[in-house]
Amino acid sequence: MTTTLTINGTDHAVDLPQEVPLLWVLRDEIGLTGTKFGCGVAACGACTVHIDGTAVRACQVALGDVWGPVTTIEGLGTPQAMNAVQRAWAAEQVAQCGYCQSGQIMQAAALLAENPDPDDSDIDDAMQGNLCRCGTYPRIRAAIKSAARMMKEA
Repeated sequence: MTTTLTINGTDHAVDLPQEVPLLWVLRDEIGLTGTKFGCGVAACGACTVHIDGTAVRACQVALGDVWGPVTTIEGLGTPQAMNAVQRAWAAEQVAQCGYCQSGQIMQAAALLAENPDPDDSDIDDAMQGNLCRCGTYPRIRAAIKSAARMMKEA
């Protein structure tokens, strides 16, 4: 069955079974490899993308269950026009090994879209399902606060 998805503002027709996880559609069919495979059970957050503005784990959303436009890390910003979260991530030097960072950034962007002035508790609650094996959580929190400030100044 052919399904048309809007991914990062572009329509993509894919001919795959409806039960194929969105993660594999993005990576293997569309070629957007910024969304990472981590655990496959929605426990680590490495595969976080937005569907219609909501942060979801792409490993657990079937192709047939996608309910709106998909935004991946590639669609969040471009090298010439990075969004506030990406700029803050770079400024705070959040990434260490970097594997989880696309999922972290996507979750942080969803948080800030919902709550432009989060406190530590809000950040902890929103980010709790995104694991970082390098333990850069203090830098992640600092980057989210920095991005919130950038967004207010814009």
